[in-house]
Amino acid sequence: MAKTGPRLGVLAAFLVTLAACGGSPGTTTATDVGVTSNSILLGNTIAQSGPAAAYGTIANAENAYFTYINNTKGGVNGRKINFKILDDAYTPANAVLLTKQLVEQDQVFAMFSGLGTQTQTSVRDYLNTKKVPQLFVATGATTFMADYSQHNWTIGWQPPYQGEGRIYAKDVLANHKAAKIGVLYQNDDYGQDYLKGLKDGLGSNSSMIVDAESYDVTAAVPTLAAQLSKLKGKGVDTLFIFATPAFTIGALAIRTALSWTPLTYLNSVSNPAVYMKIAASKGAKLDGVISVAYIKDPTDPQWANDDGMKLYKTVIANCSTCKVDDGFNIYGVAVAYTMVDVLTKAGSNMTRENVRNIAVSQLDETNNPFLLPGVVVKTTSNDHFPITQEQVITWSANGWHLQGSLTDERGTIS
Repeated sequence: MAKTGPRLGVLAAFLVTLAACGGSPGTTTATDVGVTSNSILLGNTIAQSGPAAAYGTIANAENAYFTYINNTKGGVNGRKINFKILDDAYTPANAVLLTKQLVEQDQVFAMFSGLGTQTQTSVRDYLNTKKVPQLFVATGATTFMADYSQHNWTIGWQPPYQGEGRIYAKDVLANHKAAKIGVLYQNDDYGQDYLKGLKDGLGSNSSMIVDAESYDVTAAVPTLAAQLSKLKGKGVDTLFIFATPAFTIGALAIRTALSWTPLTYLNSVSNPAVYMKIAASKGAKLDGVISVAYIKDPTDPQWANDDGMKLYKTVIANCSTCKVDDGFNIYGVAVAYTMVDVLTKAGSNMTRENVRNIAVSQLDETNNPFLLPGVVVKTTSNDHFPITQEQVITWSANGWHLQGSLTDERGTIS
């Protein structure tokens, strides 16, 4: 056999490596766990039962979008997206067990849109140690964006709760300078994050908060009457509700039953019109309630002929359990759009590290059709807050109405 010279030896080694990756000269193809030649496996844990079960439809809507992409586009770069959803009942212990099952037994490529501040915090260290991407968690808890340096395999998606709290503070200071503020909040990182944002936004005026009452997520909704009665007794005329949907519906109804009519602010993760209408059916008076939005409202007639809304309705037809008017479903479709965007950008380099890098530092999505006009989804090497813009909305005539223009809190949270 003829001897191979140094240059030919290097070339031969390169071609062997390239062949092992499945590529050809001029291309690089790399894959990772959970990726085959024709599929990508994503995993998710979410509350489809328990106190936050209203959120469970989000994962079903996400799956509907992936189904739409699989059916109309053949998947992403020739690979169809498979999405395994497990019910953690909004319980951290369940989330830990199920996440380990998805990673170690099912061998998912990445975790996508796991829901809940406490549940997703409980698995963050594990996923980062395993170097499994924890992408676009379904919580606005500020830590998932602000603490990137300690958990760089994790990224949020929706606006941070502290930023939302700051927007409410701006609205109060601009329009209700004499407000006596009372806060009802969930007694965990989720509720405390909102409360911190409100206090930070009020700054030297934080003494406007005369009382803050908490509740435990395992408590019965009717027990909120005690906290709300206490707030009323302290002369609160401006009420903030930082709660999950079932508790929000109960609080709005109890507030009305107490013959109490404070100006009311409601956090965005509990404000879909379908749940407001449930509160109204339980006797709650809702006119004048204030919240914020960054996603188009499927119940708002102004979007009836909007191309994005038409696409949403086409997509959601793939989900037999999803109600088209439920704002949580258009949230699911919107974040799934971003996930597909990331996978598309990854191209043939479908590795966990590459997909993670794109998500946390290379997003520049200005055309997500399900978001309000002007809302961008953007990350850079120095900024890991994908969405920071929201717009104030008020409830009247049985629906939400946009007020003013977008407020951008980018750069205020660190």
